[in-house]
Amino acid sequence: MPRDITATTNARIEASAHEDLRSLEAGLDRLQTDAATRPSRWRVIAASVVPPIIFVLLLLVVWQLYVVIAQPRPDIVPSPLDVIAALGDAWETGRLQLAVTTSLERGIVGFLIAIAVGTPIGLLLAEVRPIRRAVGPIISGLQVLPSVAWVPAAIIWFGLSDATVYFVILMGAIPSIVNGLIAGVDQVPPQLRRVGTVLGATRWQLATAVILPASLPGYVAGLKQGWAFSWRSLMAAEIIATGGTIGFGLGSMLDQSRELADLAGVLGTIIVILAIGILIELVFFGPLERRLLRRRGLLGAGGAR
Repeated sequence: MPRDITATTNARIEASAHEDLRSLEAGLDRLQTDAATRPSRWRVIAASVVPPIIFVLLLLVVWQLYVVIAQPRPDIVPSPLDVIAALGDAWETGRLQLAVTTSLERGIVGFLIAIAVGTPIGLLLAEVRPIRRAVGPIISGLQVLPSVAWVPAAIIWFGLSDATVYFVILMGAIPSIVNGLIAGVDQVPPQLRRVGTVLGATRWQLATAVILPASLPGYVAGLKQGWAFSWRSLMAAEIIATGGTIGFGLGSMLDQSRELADLAGVLGTIIVILAIGILIELVFFGPLERRLLRRRGLLGAGGAR
């Protein structure tokens, strides 16, 4: 009976310490947050979306004027209308929808796997210095290695299958996520660690309730870069690794247009790839980063960086 009472008491103490750590983190965030009035969400969205749209429209106008005035060969410089027509044909045949769906599914699944693998590795390297000294330089080297270099090896190991594509995505994204988390942990104030220790936090509680939340700015920056590497790695793998059981993605569509010498189709596919990358940045990573920086008091009330 006394043992049960002791165990219950210890559990309550640990739970109370865990709540104290979360309250401390939230309190520090509130102290650092700018008290000025925040702009409306629609205003922030408009400020992020409207300028790129205007710039793209200006580029299209200049492009079309050049084609009308200079009248270059359509197979060398197609007009914006030719590119739109090529995308319309791909839409009518269903190729565009299939390619976008396949690539997005691969990119998102591969990125989520990279997060699941890279996050614990990043925490381990950030907290255990001997392992970091041994493995850290290799992670940094992998980050600067072009992910396209992994495609030939992946084809030999996994054949022309989706496993090849996912392997290349992981090798492109994981190093950025790991290094981003390490950079975020390095910026955590030592006072937070000491307060967590004083409150009786275990090593696991300290890592998950104090270190990880406090390192979110660097971690999110690493996730943002990791997604960029995932998307680029995916396109490289789909362009090179074609055939077999690999599905039809945007990279395959791009390579197919190249084989047909269809420059309008090539440019149209490039525009779709670029548009998806920009859309994910504007819809997901941009708002997430602004919200996080605002909570940390690192972003003005106007929302501009």
